[in-house]
Amino acid sequence: MYRHFGEVDAAETSPLYERVAVAVSESGEALRAIEAAPARKRHPTVILAALHDLALAGRAPALAAAYAAKDGDAAADAAIDTLLRMTDSVVAIAVRRPTRSNETGRCAVLYPAIAEAARRVGANTVGLIDVGCSAGLSLNVDRVGITYGDGQSLGDPSSPVQMSSSPVGDRPIPMRAMPEVVARIGVDLDPVDVTDADDARWLRACLWPDQPERVARLEAEMALVAKAPPLLLKGDAVELVPDAFARVPEDALPVVTTTWMLSRLPLEDRLRFLHRLREAAAGRAVAWVSVEGVGVAPTIPTLGDRPASGHSIIGLAVFDRSAPRVEAIGRCWSRGRFLAWLADSWPKQRSACGDRGRDAGVEQGTASPAFWESAVDLRSGPGIPGDLAAGLSPEPAERSRRRR
Repeated sequence: MYRHFGEVDAAETSPLYERVAVAVSESGEALRAIEAAPARKRHPTVILAALHDLALAGRAPALAAAYAAKDGDAAADAAIDTLLRMTDSVVAIAVRRPTRSNETGRCAVLYPAIAEAARRVGANTVGLIDVGCSAGLSLNVDRVGITYGDGQSLGDPSSPVQMSSSPVGDRPIPMRAMPEVVARIGVDLDPVDVTDADDARWLRACLWPDQPERVARLEAEMALVAKAPPLLLKGDAVELVPDAFARVPEDALPVVTTTWMLSRLPLEDRLRFLHRLREAAAGRAVAWVSVEGVGVAPTIPTLGDRPASGHSIIGLAVFDRSAPRVEAIGRCWSRGRFLAWLADSWPKQRSACGDRGRDAGVEQGTASPAFWESAVDLRSGPGIPGDLAAGLSPEPAERSRRRR
């Protein structure tokens, strides 16, 4: 596992972690120390993050110095030494903390999708509800600046957080401004408070130490969140959805976002989550923007793509007291660095499910599990060139699935 991580996952992106992981794979003592952790916590990303956390906390100074000097051999020796001397501390951190991927590169995908949801409903204000929010960095989607490869931009050009995404395909990404955001609510089993020193350090520890651009952007993102922290609700996403909706003003459109989190839930819980959205829509319009692996988000069309194909489907579902309107509006790769927009413009209040949705009992909120499990192929989009898809790195969830 560690050799594969070093030679495949970290190769060309993190020379430090490539060297450290390969060294660990060649050390029987190090591998035996890692076995002290539960099986699900032995993955290189977890153990290396725990070691990095100790280095950042000043508890592993030799490792911190090697990382700062970008000295792969010294880092490998120091990582193994720290692992052997501080096995209990490494395991305790790994068990207590889930790894986090918090950069708001995903905002390049979320911004046009949220703006499109608001346009279709005719909303002038929105309340954002990010399920699986971690630190809630994506709740600042309207406060960052996003530049697309064609020279167009969205968001705040003066923001300290700037990112870019390259369009794929012939359809332009709509340059529609997002309405005013009047509520920012995050839901997570273990939300991260960026104003807490330990929590903030863990976010830094989950980044690879020889990627300074990602580190700098995370610092800017955390500073942005700290200026106006969102409301973070701790607990089960399905159970907390009603509470989150209640905190969005009645005249605003609640927009629920899920980005690479539904794969962590069993199918039964994904269906329960969707039923919660449907129940909330009994009294108001609700939108759901999903960015998930192919086939992960129930009801979102797969466009004929294969699961574990290395990209994600951007889905949009609008519930408005009638049949839900569901569409795959795009594809994305590499944490949003590449984006293919596929959506046509819906007329406002038009039902895209038609009789099919009514026949399934959706209008009455009694959709069967078979309906929610199905990928309702309401719309197809242009294919992505095979050479591009083959050349881009898969999304985190897809990489994890392949390793298993």
